[in-house]
Amino acid sequence: MPDDDLLRSLLRDHWHLAPSRITALEWGQMSCAWEVLAGDERYVCRLVDDYAARPVEAGLAAAEHLRDWGIAVGAPVRTLAGALTATTSTGVLSVSHRVPGRSLAGCDPVDQQWWGDRLGAMHRVLQRFHHPGLRAWQLIDLDAPHLGAEPWLRPAVTDAVNAAVRLTVTDRLTYGVLHGDPAPAGFVVDPDTGRAGLFTCGASGTGPLAYDVAAAVVYAGGPPAAAEFLDGYLAAGPVHRDEVEAALPVLIRFRWAVQADWSARQLAGGGACPAEARRALATAREALESPGL
Repeated sequence: MPDDDLLRSLLRDHWHLAPSRITALEWGQMSCAWEVLAGDERYVCRLVDDYAARPVEAGLAAAEHLRDWGIAVGAPVRTLAGALTATTSTGVLSVSHRVPGRSLAGCDPVDQQWWGDRLGAMHRVLQRFHHPGLRAWQLIDLDAPHLGAEPWLRPAVTDAVNAAVRLTVTDRLTYGVLHGDPAPAGFVVDPDTGRAGLFTCGASGTGPLAYDVAAAVVYAGGPPAAAEFLDGYLAAGPVHRDEVEAALPVLIRFRWAVQADWSARQLAGGGACPAEARRALATAREALESPGL
């Protein structure tokens, strides 16, 4: 992860921004993010690994599409060269305007309603969105070398992937544009206006929308703790209750496998956030080895 001095240098060189304050955001498992104050403007900077550059660009384009449909989301800021992202020594960096308001708390019932509502609205609006950077939903490469890093890793991930394959073959699922990492801290509500939105749009690719729901439920602490989120999502999103209830157990386990795969890849390849990757791998192992999952 770049320190503040390096981040200041990158923002100056690629965006001509001069930050007076940089605050790290606890935001999701698949990227690092900061809130930046430069002059009178606030921004959100997001750093991902190089392989995710095209999906991030798709997400920034999707943010513009969402704004056209009245959904509050951070508008992307192009680099001095006119690009949506900048490739740096530490990964791919993007900058968006900071949407007014505070981050949502995943344990708060009212915030869960906003969270589910905005994820559902995103899914519904992005059914009309297309971009060449959107990847088709990819199951994990079970032969990847990094899955051999620990004895438990490959067998646990394989079991979760096989269950997800059976689900997609035997059940009719609703497909669309995925956020990919819908942590509550990536969503916002403005107390002054009551308007909720997203800091950025992940748009990691296209796949079963129930996967995003499962990822959010994991962030909320599991299905019982996520009741208000699910109510908010089902009222606003395009996926029906029976599909969510049928797919959720399998896709929650698959989400933990995705986290384990991402964490192991980060640690093997020297990714952007190694400390976060170690914590995430330990948490994923505990979940995947839990008999009650």
